[in-house]
Amino acid sequence: MADKQELLNVEAALAKAELMAALSDATRARLAKQGVPCTVESGKLLFAKGDKGDALYVLLEGEVEVRSSTEGGKDVRMASLKPPAVIGEMAVLDGGTRSADIAAIRKSRFLRIHRDQAIAALESEPKALLKLIAELSRRLRHADAQIEDAHTLDLGGRLAQRLLEEAGDSASVTLTQTEIARRIGASREKVNRKLHEWADEGWISMGRAGIKLLARDQLKALIDEARAN
Repeated sequence: MADKQELLNVEAALAKAELMAALSDATRARLAKQGVPCTVESGKLLFAKGDKGDALYVLLEGEVEVRSSTEGGKDVRMASLKPPAVIGEMAVLDGGTRSADIAAIRKSRFLRIHRDQAIAALESEPKALLKLIAELSRRLRHADAQIEDAHTLDLGGRLAQRLLEEAGDSASVTLTQTEIARRIGASREKVNRKLHEWADEGWISMGRAGIKLLARDQLKALIDEARAN
């Protein structure tokens, strides 16, 4: 990466990433220079389950989906990641194979950092290793919560939770109804019906720009009620 501005952009992304934030500025700058940029088109895999864990990736632009497949060949979405996520660190740490597929939801750009370079950086700064352990623990708790919700929440609860998570601090969700349906394990028709019900209630509005959340408290209450039953 010869372009100076590109190097600065990569360093800024590394500074925001959970794992790399604990590294010193000098170490992040070194990794940015050592890393190799790559791009994955929408719908294509960054890597597949079972691939060798020979590098970690920093997501700079776009969005990816963590997914696995059932024995029947059905894709199961586990999570979505947005910049500046660090991807693939588990296999990099233990030298094993990838535990899931990573697919680009939209055209995405990454910085690829070879395993040897990542390990050397972490070994030089123990605080970064502690940060990584904390992040992996957080992800494990989140995965456990998702598994529990998949068994306890009804369609409305799962849909409300997905809308709130995707919106984050904003008021809108730009995912299509097909994408939402796939992420909560439901049909598009059922999702469409439920969204129209909520639109009639005044909880959301739908338009070309996506879904706007108008009543977050009602959606949160719906989730709480579903968990209590």
